[in-house]
Amino acid sequence: MATADETRDRIAALDATLSSIEAVVDLPRQRADIAELERQASAPDLWDDQEHAQQVTSRLSRLQAEVDRVAGLRGRLDDLAVLIDLAVEEEDREALAEVEAALAGLGPEVEALEVRTLLSGEYDDRDALVTIRSEAGGVDAADFAEMLLRMYLRWADRHRYPVEVWDISYAEEAGIKSATFTVQAPFAYGTLSVEQGTHRLVRISPFDNQGRRQTSFAGVEVLPVTEETDHIDIPESDIRVDVFRSSGPGGQSVNTTDSAVRITHLPTGLVVSCQNEKSQLQNKAAALRVLQSRLLERARAEKEAEMRQLKGDGGNSWGSQMRSYVLHPYQMVKDLRTEHEVGNPEAVFDGDLDGFIDAGIRWRRQRQG
Repeated sequence: MATADETRDRIAALDATLSSIEAVVDLPRQRADIAELERQASAPDLWDDQEHAQQVTSRLSRLQAEVDRVAGLRGRLDDLAVLIDLAVEEEDREALAEVEAALAGLGPEVEALEVRTLLSGEYDDRDALVTIRSEAGGVDAADFAEMLLRMYLRWADRHRYPVEVWDISYAEEAGIKSATFTVQAPFAYGTLSVEQGTHRLVRISPFDNQGRRQTSFAGVEVLPVTEETDHIDIPESDIRVDVFRSSGPGGQSVNTTDSAVRITHLPTGLVVSCQNEKSQLQNKAAALRVLQSRLLERARAEKEAEMRQLKGDGGNSWGSQMRSYVLHPYQMVKDLRTEHEVGNPEAVFDGDLDGFIDAGIRWRRQRQG
């Protein structure tokens, strides 16, 4: 059991960390934003424009959750500072043990919030648009892509982040060719953007009759979801729209009409599709949002490349292959950039990704200087 002085030192260290977080988060500004959004939300004609109303209420909910999270941590930490003094004064060893136990739970929460303050990119606070694609490795790669899809959906579920799946293209034998979905949460893009790159799986192939070891690859793309302020105009003359019958296992009712939409952006050759909404109109709107996000990212990448050229840095700061999942001959998941690794791939595939994501965010901030 720690001494009272050691416990006080831990409380003081957490207090210093939380104070720096509060300065970065800027609670007074956030509370002012909340007051303005509450004013807009109370307008009698708010729901005349449903899309605007949803943006207002969604942003209000997120900001309030953020403020409540920081304020809640502050309240709990301040309570512990008072409790430790009372425990020492009354020589109450049981109370001291309770303070230690509370600190053990509070510490990781403050650390997780500290990682959030490292997300200061232009679009980091946006929702994330994630696309997973099978790459080299045939049916094993398609199966691996589906494993990654489940992994990210489980991660979002653990955090109670809403997810909307926009498109899944199933492979013929097993798994998926690709999938696109959004994660709707504060800083979802900034958080998940460190997952972008090529993921590698090594295992005994369940699709090989001879039980040989197979290496397969899947790519993860993470983009910020576009907002009205982005002003990305896509003239109708720049796109070709094709409709087709939705595909998927089980012969769902969506397969009976040509409601799926594929959009080709003629100037760039970018192709996006959406088939998970009920109507052709909804699928076209969703596909256009995906296309806008990809054009936004393209513009951002071009601007970044220009800046690197001006700085004399022609190399890409991101390696393509970023994580290996090894199931045979040993069990390990290792991030090739941060060196973060764990020996329990099953837990990672079940959505236990926070250690990798936090390490990736810290690694990126160090690289940015």
